[in-house]
Amino acid sequence: MKKTQLLAIVITSAMAVVAFESCKKTDSKTTPAEEFVANDSTFKDFMTWTLVKTNQGPDPALGGVAHSGNDSTVKRDVYVKNNQKAINGVYPVGTLVVKHSYNPGATVNEYTAMVKRGNGFNPSGGDWEYFVIMMDGKIATDNGMKLRGADLMSGMCKGCHAGATTDHLYSQK
Repeated sequence: MKKTQLLAIVITSAMAVVAFESCKKTDSKTTPAEEFVANDSTFKDFMTWTLVKTNQGPDPALGGVAHSGNDSTVKRDVYVKNNQKAINGVYPVGTLVVKHSYNPGATVNEYTAMVKRGNGFNPSGGDWEYFVIMMDGKIATDNGMKLRGADLMSGMCKGCHAGATTDHLYSQK
């Protein structure tokens, strides 16, 4: 093989390597944090999810206000989609929880929900978003506004759930 042919092969190979490397996508930016944003279909069929807990009667942890915590007739069923568990004490983004509070006389019949939204949505509240939902799973509205947010009920949800031992959730460990 002649020196010029060898040199041409080396130069062509080097150019191919440079061209190939320059076409690679570099990940110079940090990967954006994961986020789950619930919509009106998120909680559909929640009563088919795993029923993880049923409580009945007064519950001092509820402060007598939340979820009819001082009513001895009220049952509280807690559903978790896919029976999601915490991993190292933290629930994954996209964890879905619904609590149905009700009594035999139907004077209490409320549906509340939590979603692990992530992406720094609610850092002081473990990145959870709180909801009031309807029986069909749609997000409830009041005066045209969806009942959802980090500070739903003037922050009462977040304030109460801050006392849970496992990532702002009382019903699962």
